Amino acid sequence: MRSRYDVTRSALSALMEGEPRYRVDQVWTALYEQMVDPAEMTTLPKALRARLEGELPSALDLLAESVSDKGTTIKWLWGLEGGARVETVLMLYPDRATVCVSSQAGCAMACGFCATGQAGFERHLTTGEIVEQVVRATQRARAAGRRVSNVVFMGMGEPFANYDRTWQSVERMHDDLGLSARHITVSTVGITPGIRRLAGERLPVNLAVSLHAANDELRNELVSINRRYPLDEVVAACQVWIASNNRRLSFEWALIDGVNDRTRDASELALIARPLRAHVNLIPLNPTPGWPTRGTPRAKVIAFRDHLKALGVNATVRANRGTDIDAACGQLAASTSGAALSRPVTFVRPSTAPAARA
Repeated sequence: MRSRYDVTRSALSALMEGEPRYRVDQVWTALYEQMVDPAEMTTLPKALRARLEGELPSALDLLAESVSDKGTTIKWLWGLEGGARVETVLMLYPDRATVCVSSQAGCAMACGFCATGQAGFERHLTTGEIVEQVVRATQRARAAGRRVSNVVFMGMGEPFANYDRTWQSVERMHDDLGLSARHITVSTVGITPGIRRLAGERLPVNLAVSLHAANDELRNELVSINRRYPLDEVVAACQVWIASNNRRLSFEWALIDGVNDRTRDASELALIARPLRAHVNLIPLNPTPGWPTRGTPRAKVIAFRDHLKALGVNATVRANRGTDIDAACGQLAASTSGAALSRPVTFVRPSTAPAARA
């Protein structure tokens, strides 16, 4: 057990054997409704509180905290057992409060423009380590008089590479923390077995696919897992997911200057997004220290969005939050470690246009 939130209710009952049965309910309520540490569970005797403080440890050791956007963006860097580090971001909007959680320490997907992918993979997170990120962010939001309403799996790691623990954490957030499934979004770079598996789950969570390119030649370069799960397979899996719950699919598209932000790129994207009735979320690429890859200038971002709209695609531009505090996934870990990034990345745009997709 790495986190107190790894403990199931039955395991908690076994841990508290010899205590009155109602104590288990008190502890469970304190963990998931009150969201307090064992030392603060005032309904329990002091001796039991002290015992549980040792037997139900916190998994997250605060290494760094950054605050930006007039206090509405807060990012934490946590140390985990074994020396791994992960990041969590709380974003406060006028109408909602969103927590961006990590599912792995590092990432093995090796997307060349992503700070986490550049750092490599360390290990999977446990269910409790994922859930505890939401709890910690909720505690902070409550202190500001806000309630966390949304969770997005868009932090460090590929959620479907850690599918079982990711899904168990989703169930815990829904069943015990009380979050609506429709306010939980799982993001993937296109692990098609995971998309198909998600289609059969009991909770209708949202799906966001990090697309970034709409032809295999370029996507092989930007998102290396595309060589294993090419676009046709990703689209087919998305069709299965849509048919299973009739939810709107989202495509994430990080705009890289001169690479995937041309008129032709928008036209290719529209050919995929329009039949799926997918929403396209355009993301101005955050700069990563030591890497020459540049995000698309603002004027070109707006032009790209407008071209998509003219082609009948629902597209919006995500507002960059916390750029000054390294709030994109992996950036705070890189900046605090001082680790040198090992190689520059240069994307070469294919010289010939790919065949149009049906």
